[in-house]
Amino acid sequence: MNKTNALRAFEKLLDMMDELREKCPWDRAQTLDSLRHLTIEETYELSDAILSQNYDELKKELGDVLLHIVFYSKIASETGKFDVADVIDSLCDKLFRRHPHVYGELNLDTAQSVTKNWEKIKQSETSEKRSVLAGVPQTAPALIKAFRIQEKAAGVGFDWPEIEPVIEKVKEELDELRRAPEAEREEEFGDLLFALVNYARFLNVNPDDALEKANRKFQRRFTEMEKHGDVSKMTLDEANRLWDEVKAREKKDLIKN
Repeated sequence: MNKTNALRAFEKLLDMMDELREKCPWDRAQTLDSLRHLTIEETYELSDAILSQNYDELKKELGDVLLHIVFYSKIASETGKFDVADVIDSLCDKLFRRHPHVYGELNLDTAQSVTKNWEKIKQSETSEKRSVLAGVPQTAPALIKAFRIQEKAAGVGFDWPEIEPVIEKVKEELDELRRAPEAEREEEFGDLLFALVNYARFLNVNPDDALEKANRKFQRRFTEMEKHGDVSKMTLDEANRLWDEVKAREKKDLIKN
């Protein structure tokens, strides 16, 4: 990375933000609250670009997210709360504190040990007694939240030592769901999903990414089916045969490419 070019580009962005905030009616009207939902939308668009492995779109979406960071910092600086330099300095200070294996003498040689030590340091940074789970955003999507809750609990040792009990827990929750009366099905289904998220964690699979890729695969194949006829007028057997044909063609094209 050319740091000189990066610094010049960042300075240009800061200058543009100052000018937009002064001269553009829309930019001038924005507040922290008004930008929040737009930031969430931009984050999902960034996620789409990552999953699609579209580097042109990824570059654009990263720029949009960076703009929001600069925008929030600019708004905060106008009331003397902090500015973008404070944001960057705060981040660098945190990275320094939480990487004693890089900037100190601590020896950590696995990603898992680094994660565990990160959570330990994070807990020590406040005098207030906080739950290990306090850092998980309450507004995060449920699947992501479940994964982060389990990661943080595992970080302090509350975890299965091996994968077999995790698999048994999934089977146990599935059996309980099958036997549950109607009034308890939602709760039992949630327990099953939570157990499956834990299973994914042991497999080093991000469940949110996995489900989104499954969503896209289904959409792609179903859309291809629709090109060959009106699915609503097919029998289930006809639709299943067409699905298998589409699936087989997709796999054949994948091998060919």
